[in-house]
Amino acid sequence: MRVKVCQASEIAVGAMKAVAPNDVPILIANVGGRYLAVSDVCSHARSRLSDGYLDENECTVECPVHNAVFSLESGEALEYPADEPIATYAVEISGDDLYIDLPDD
Repeated sequence: MRVKVCQASEIAVGAMKAVAPNDVPILIANVGGRYLAVSDVCSHARSRLSDGYLDENECTVECPVHNAVFSLESGEALEYPADEPIATYAVEISGDDLYIDLPDD
């Protein structure tokens, strides 16, 4: 299901934004003008990744609680203590509107 989540212009290069379409917590990151979306919930500590740290060079997000690191491209857990991946979501841009593809229930 395609859901509009925000305006692209709301997320500067190198920034992140938390959204919750249909009550699904999602983090959107602007990495060099490319928008990537992953679950906003750390698979280890259940904390909000949007409160963490974006590394544009590595295209990763670091959890603010225990420093687990996740790939923004694949959702893979890259650094301990997380060992489970997080969900990724396709992002579509239409004009200034950003859309996320959510799985159908």
